[in-house]
Amino acid sequence: MKKMIQVKRFFLAVGALLIPALYAAGQNNTEMSVEESFLQESVDNMIIREQSRADSREMKELALQYIGDAIESGNTSDEIRQTLEYLGLEGVLNRANENGRLVNNFPDVRWQAAEYLGKLGTPEARDTLIKMVYYDNEPAVLVSAVEALATIGSDPDGKAAETITWIMRKFDNTNPDNRLAWRAIDAYVKFGTKDYNAIQMLIRISEGPYLRPVQEKAKRALTEIRKAQAQAKQEEQQQQQRR
Repeated sequence: MKKMIQVKRFFLAVGALLIPALYAAGQNNTEMSVEESFLQESVDNMIIREQSRADSREMKELALQYIGDAIESGNTSDEIRQTLEYLGLEGVLNRANENGRLVNNFPDVRWQAAEYLGKLGTPEARDTLIKMVYYDNEPAVLVSAVEALATIGSDPDGKAAETITWIMRKFDNTNPDNRLAWRAIDAYVKFGTKDYNAIQMLIRISEGPYLRPVQEKAKRALTEIRKAQAQAKQEEQQQQQRR
């Protein structure tokens, strides 16, 4: 067992040295073939995956650093998304216990994973963020996840807006959070939401136990959404007249 741990640590250490070299090589070799690019991405994904599953917080943070580099380099593979989902749910659904004590609760890792999921920007990343909002109870993680949902934008089924309204109601009934409300408002405006429950939540924020700047922002959001819907209706009428 001890030998296996030593081998794993050696592999992770080599990975920590290898990934920067791979990225540097990719930047220097502008004529890299498709096959070479695919191989490099596969190696990157493998090392990142193994680092994310290491026990230490430091190795997980290193994995997130490399994920950020990978996304900036155009690597938006589902392997990256799966690794971010693992990190985003670690300590929540992916739990490790020793002597009855949770030992892998790293909120800072989860909120960083949420941010990168927003940058990934895929429908699958949105689904992962929705899952994070439903299962996490850490305010900082939820704020990051809601902000990331706003970055990606609305989905055809309106699930993102529905999820944000759900978590807002949960906190509004127990412990209203101004940061979460601020990000929720941004998301509603970005979505151009027409959802009745979302509109009701904006009204609640504008009148509820929130700081004045948050209340005023909610009022402005209601005005913006109303104007946007009126403009959309007008454009639709003009299109019908042209027909």
